[in-house]
Amino acid sequence: MRRQTCHIASRSRLAPRLIGLVLAAGLVACSGPGSRFAASETSVASPSATPSATDAAPIPSPSPTPAATASAAPKWDELPAAAMDPAELAAQLVMVETAIRDPNLSASHLDWMGHLQQLAYSRLQDYPDWKPTVLAALPEQTRTSVIASLDAGKQLRLLSGPIPKTLPDWKIVEAKPVDELLGYYKEAEAAFGVPWYYLASVHLVETRMGRIRGLSSAGAQGPMQFIPSTWAQYGDGGDINDDHDAIIGAARYLRAAGAPGNMQKALFAYNHSQAYVNALLGYGNVMKADPTAYRGYHGWQVYYPTVDGAMFLPVGWTKP
Repeated sequence: MRRQTCHIASRSRLAPRLIGLVLAAGLVACSGPGSRFAASETSVASPSATPSATDAAPIPSPSPTPAATASAAPKWDELPAAAMDPAELAAQLVMVETAIRDPNLSASHLDWMGHLQQLAYSRLQDYPDWKPTVLAALPEQTRTSVIASLDAGKQLRLLSGPIPKTLPDWKIVEAKPVDELLGYYKEAEAAFGVPWYYLASVHLVETRMGRIRGLSSAGAQGPMQFIPSTWAQYGDGGDINDDHDAIIGAARYLRAAGAPGNMQKALFAYNHSQAYVNALLGYGNVMKADPTAYRGYHGWQVYYPTVDGAMFLPVGWTKP
């Protein structure tokens, strides 16, 4: 969202992504066959960077102040907030990374934890000197996922552009349930051979798992951001705005572009930006190595960059 940086081939079906916006933290909308909203780890941009769609909280102040104790019970009825102290942030991330892998966690609590994960990752991007302290506190099996997610987010930050002067013509909707979307990805994988985790990456970066509804600057539409002419070729008569149909269409397009044998080539066809491709491969490989990581990404929310900082766009938001 920060900028529509994705370069889309003339035949690309997706429009510019929100990448600039989401990028910094986790979610971005760019502009490519499949992306107009790209995603980075959290979407909270650093003080000197353009906010990203993944930003889940205001941009941190230059001088961190002590945060509430991370070990306190989560306040489920309040928006999560990343700690402003490395030790507290480490405690938050240990809690989050454990919680998202708990199969008994309720859907609403899982989304809350995913949102906090997004914000915590973004905080680490803003304060890189905290990383040694925070990463050292994490269990080895989750530390690898966190590092890879941060690296993917860095790639999306490379796509950031000028801060938009107006709010987007979007409507923010609820994402479909985590297991329902996973079923769509795996159905598409079975039909076209495109690994489910790369489809989930595209969905995350393009529209935050379908939360963003609206046209990109290039005219891309729907949860997987297809340009209508491309959709006419690869949509097989489906609904461009339906998550299931769009995911199947994206798999069909990626297969035609070289997947699964050459995912680099296929994803580049989706959005002509190597940084975008690197980010999608990064998030996808995290989920490949640890499928439960998908549960955290599913909770990432939509943030939009403004001159006053990243603006959280909750479910139900529409342009004033």
